[in-house]
Amino acid sequence: MGAIFEMEHPVIPAEIDAFGHVNNQVYLAWMNEASIAHSAARGWPWSRHLKLGEGWVARRHEIEYLLPAKLGDVAVLRTWISETSRVTALRRYEMLRKSDGKMLARGKTLWAWINYSTGRPVRIAPEIAADFGIPPDTPAPDKIM
Repeated sequence: MGAIFEMEHPVIPAEIDAFGHVNNQVYLAWMNEASIAHSAARGWPWSRHLKLGEGWVARRHEIEYLLPAKLGDVAVLRTWISETSRVTALRRYEMLRKSDGKMLARGKTLWAWINYSTGRPVRIAPEIAADFGIPPDTPAPDKIM
């Protein structure tokens, strides 16, 4: 398992739905936000992916909603890479309420490493594997939940 990356995200009014809590679609946006921040923190901002001509695309997302987040809450977003194959990585997420540490939601995304010119999967670049501490060719599951 890779190192856990953690960041905070204050809930903003635009994330609140008609029921007075964070809309379910927002959790997916939070997962994406955490992925991008984690990647940048490991030395891989989008500009580096573009220069390499390769990078991640999402193949599948799963989210389990546990408790509602509300305006005024601060969400703690946690993410890490748990499993890899030659061309995929399974990234896990936990979203907790900072005030009491309760789990709001958890999720997983199966990411594929592709060549941007062809759109086809290619072997994960050795540079990114090294920077994320990805072990070579651990089996990625067919089912992510």
